[in-house]
Amino acid sequence: MPNSYISPISMEALSSLCGELDKNNSIQPKDFERYQVKRGLRNSDGTGVMAGLTRICSVEGYYILDGERIPKEGKLSYRGYDINDIVDGCIKNNRFGYEEVVWLLLFGELPTYSQLESLREVIAECRSLPDEFIEDTIMKNPSKDIMNKMARCVMILYSFDENPDDISIPNVLRQSLQLIAQMPTIMNSAYQVKRRAYYNKTMFLHPIIKEQSTSEYILNQLRPDKKFTDEEAKLLDICLMLHADHGGGNNSTFSTRVLTSSGTDTYSAITAGFGSLKGPRHGGANLRVSEQMDDIINNVSDSTDPNQVKDYLVKILNKQAGDGSGLIYGMGHAVYTKSDPRAVILKERARKLAYEKGFEKEFKTLENIEFLTPEIFSEIKGSDKVMCANVDLYSGLVYRVLGIPQDLYTPLFATARIAGWCAHRLEELTSGGRIMRPAYKSVSPSRRFVGIEDRN
Repeated sequence: MPNSYISPISMEALSSLCGELDKNNSIQPKDFERYQVKRGLRNSDGTGVMAGLTRICSVEGYYILDGERIPKEGKLSYRGYDINDIVDGCIKNNRFGYEEVVWLLLFGELPTYSQLESLREVIAECRSLPDEFIEDTIMKNPSKDIMNKMARCVMILYSFDENPDDISIPNVLRQSLQLIAQMPTIMNSAYQVKRRAYYNKTMFLHPIIKEQSTSEYILNQLRPDKKFTDEEAKLLDICLMLHADHGGGNNSTFSTRVLTSSGTDTYSAITAGFGSLKGPRHGGANLRVSEQMDDIINNVSDSTDPNQVKDYLVKILNKQAGDGSGLIYGMGHAVYTKSDPRAVILKERARKLAYEKGFEKEFKTLENIEFLTPEIFSEIKGSDKVMCANVDLYSGLVYRVLGIPQDLYTPLFATARIAGWCAHRLEELTSGGRIMRPAYKSVSPSRRFVGIEDRN
């Protein structure tokens, strides 16, 4: 294991400093209500504060009637096209769709055969990293967290760009296409180095096969024997399509747009997306779902029995089990109410492969979580909120069925989502025009300065 840096700050000193910090940083909930501050940029009814306009993606889960939020079936659209139709079209023609989604998000129209082929050729040529980048940037400084490493790699690529600060559309488009292409290479290289450094396992880096789709390339790089089925690659491709974008208001995309509005470079803006998506309240939730599923299976005699799972979920909600947070991961969403279309698609596509590969218990456990959680919230919390499974409930199982290690659950999400981040960055550059600068109300009282000799 690599040597770690030991902080010279003692725990005693840190405890004292934290005490000082706590005394002067607490803001009472009543103050937020007094000044009508919308915490989390959420309105009182849970809807998001309108922060901008976009033509890239639409996320629908309710409608407003006479000021009341009315639940409806979820709908996700890329450039006006329903995600169900996009996925179904690719399945019908038995072809890979992620590259098509990349084109759609960036350019706003479905590609022709020739346009799609030209994009694939560009991506294939851009998959490789600069000479010695893997050795000098990734291998010499292994990271325990792949998301952290991917973010650092993006920042370091700034140094290899001859024109990194040019924010003209042609230059940002070039940078975007390169980053979209390079992300699977960075992800796998970071993971292989972690395997060697932290798990004492063999590291393998396979040659790039330019003819492969993004999902095929990922599986080819991850598997020691480079073998995978077409069915496996197509399932991963669907995951990439579903994760490619989710509107301008999700935390990581909004972070990318905020930094873009300042006029900063592409590498800095995209790194913000990585930092946000790493959080367990955002992209990191899929890992929490997987850990939660294992915890349930390990602590009930039969996790396919709804009654046993319900009893344990009650304990989780009451902070008597699980990770102590009181959260049931994979359930509920800020926008979707009756259904998350991504979860519906993944569940449908994952069922067959999960049963074939011996993951029937895991699949049924997740189904129990999906069906029982709304009932438990109603009984324990008295909540009448309409709640559905979100994409994270089933994405982790899909990755497990595909033999993808947990270390890569969130990095895979990021590898897909970078297409959306880049599309929103380009839209912000062409249509934004102003730096984002929301207001914060100061609730600190005015005080008279006291000389240091008179302070207690």
